[in-house]
Amino acid sequence: MRPLSRRAFLRAGAAAGALAAAPLSPFEALAAGAGPTALGPPGFGPLAPTPDETTGAALLELPAGFRLVSGAWTGDPMEDGETAPDRPDGIGCFRARRGRLVLVRNHERSAGAPLSARAPLYDAQAGGGTTHVVFDPRAGRFGAAWASLAGTLRNCAGGIAPWGSWVSCEETTDGPGNGALLREHGFCFEVPAHGRASAQPLRAMGRFAHEAVAFEADGSAAYLTEDAGASGLYRFLPNARGRLDAGRLQMLALRDAPAADTARGVPAGVPLDVDWVDIDLPDPPGDRNAVAASAVYLQGRARGGARFVRGEGIWRVRGRFLFTATAGGAAGLGQVFELDPRAQTLRLVYESASAADLESPDNVTASPGGGAVLCEDGAGSDRLLGLTRGGDLFALARGNAVLAGERGFAGDFRSSELTGACFAPPVRGAARWLFVNLQEPGITCAIAGPWRRGGL
Repeated sequence: MRPLSRRAFLRAGAAAGALAAAPLSPFEALAAGAGPTALGPPGFGPLAPTPDETTGAALLELPAGFRLVSGAWTGDPMEDGETAPDRPDGIGCFRARRGRLVLVRNHERSAGAPLSARAPLYDAQAGGGTTHVVFDPRAGRFGAAWASLAGTLRNCAGGIAPWGSWVSCEETTDGPGNGALLREHGFCFEVPAHGRASAQPLRAMGRFAHEAVAFEADGSAAYLTEDAGASGLYRFLPNARGRLDAGRLQMLALRDAPAADTARGVPAGVPLDVDWVDIDLPDPPGDRNAVAASAVYLQGRARGGARFVRGEGIWRVRGRFLFTATAGGAAGLGQVFELDPRAQTLRLVYESASAADLESPDNVTASPGGGAVLCEDGAGSDRLLGLTRGGDLFALARGNAVLAGERGFAGDFRSSELTGACFAPPVRGAARWLFVNLQEPGITCAIAGPWRRGGL
């Protein structure tokens, strides 16, 4: 693996000079400046334990003026006669009838019994999948829930397709050679927000340790991250809009630095030209358990594709794509990148040098005002961090769940990962809600507050 070439740095330096005279695009102030400015003072003020309106437990620390409502706890009864499964992760939020919302939640569960006997099934020995949960944004209340996909494995994040589907991603390449699994894994699955999933893998989108996917607004392209120590950023070009079963898979490469390693030495704030190299075999044939974890990645690297360190969340923010490399950077604490598909450039927005500022960024989502929210996946108590368009990074929420029998759970869950942050689309007469999961013991939280006041 090689660092960026001298030529690439020279071109980057010239681009940096041009940036000084150009108007700042979203997040460019952070990338070109001296780092985050708002960790003191935070965008909304200090955090404090905030009671959940459902149970009274202070599941999160939030700023003053914010509401917290919980629902869909692990073990809660669902409409289909099953109980809500554990380990909720990525979330997609969609409009539903009569002003309601419907959440599609991933469940990052491993091999074992399927999470439901009634949902569409892929592998009878895999425990992951998705559930649907209804939420009333005017009343601030969770409603009915049901399983919508079963028999998949380690469904981590995913993405919202423009035509009203959630694309759920498997973060593994395990298969029949590993334990009792009956089928190969490492695929994306489409789960309609309103309709029935087919439980058929989207093989053209590749078999690798998928993390998340984000789409162009017109559905003409999807961008996919890979959660592995050596990972690529991929582009999928479907043959037909609204159909993900056939298309062309490619891997990002830096034009002036073939086979670059982005973990170190990337100049912050400088646009680097990108190309895309084809992946000829997105789903190579045969029993590949020993090599499947890197089979797609190695094809791209052989053609000059760039290496990222644990690509995680990705989301479209005002026409650009913000994504994270959880363990990237000189300190190994994480990087935030921005891909501009119109200019065909990649830019390092932020590289953490201190866990106090940002530790292991994971899921990311766009905020109503054009900023973003980042989920941490580090040691100890994790946070949600706000990232404003002006370049301020600040603590928005922190895990605080110490339970004393609520919904049958007792214990200290303050170190639970916060997963799947996702803002609801606007609903007339309702607050704007941010949803996030406490992966342990398995709770979905809805947060409402004065988003624009703090720059989000």
